[in-house]
Amino acid sequence: MIDVDDLSIFYGERHKRFMAVGNVTFRVGRGEVYGLVGESGSGKSTVLNAIAGRHKDWTGRIGLNGETVLAKRTRAQLRALQIVFQDPYGSIHPKHTIGSTLAEPLEIHRIANRDKRVDELLELVSLPRKFRYRYPHQLSGGQRQRVSIARALALDSPILLLDEPTSALDVSVQAEILNLLKDLRREKNLTYLMVTHDMGVVTHMCDRVAVMKDGVIVEEVNREQLITGDVSHDYTRHLRQGSLGYAA
Repeated sequence: MIDVDDLSIFYGERHKRFMAVGNVTFRVGRGEVYGLVGESGSGKSTVLNAIAGRHKDWTGRIGLNGETVLAKRTRAQLRALQIVFQDPYGSIHPKHTIGSTLAEPLEIHRIANRDKRVDELLELVSLPRKFRYRYPHQLSGGQRQRVSIARALALDSPILLLDEPTSALDVSVQAEILNLLKDLRREKNLTYLMVTHDMGVVTHMCDRVAVMKDGVIVEEVNREQLITGDVSHDYTRHLRQGSLGYAA
């Protein structure tokens, strides 16, 4: 579903142009949850933005749902994936009702029966239908993130990019959102690419993980290796030890 080969990503222009990510390669199978993990500045969000089409200065190959994509995407290619952002407060328009927020992608892509679809989306993320008439400030942080997830599901996109989807939430709410994502993945056979710095989230969600440091992948491991500590790179050990109380 996601095929990244020799991806290098650049920022700046002319003599100030520099490579932020170098020669990244990984593949994500249908229905898999793949994590990009590392500390701030490691390049994981930069990779996510290039895959999403939000950053266009890159070389290499990006394949989505079996099709190679370019920096400029077609409408169908854009529809193949959606993003759930870190901040549920900033990713939803504060002056639009929840119903308007969920209907917007349906309107853009000219999908019929929008009212019925909005109700279905709210039900998918376990929110009452009456929430369609509320505004973001009337919802809790967890409820707003459920709305963000519902919006990402509006077009039946098979790939979701998850950018630290629980880091801005209270600890008591994080597990609810992660479990919702797990349930939706199973029910709809979704493929997730998750960016996080939290190794506890990784061991709860991800099948495999690419560990990033200074713009490169230093190691790829599976969930069991992370739990047991069967890793080979010192940096992976460092990340794991930082959250050992959860991962062990």
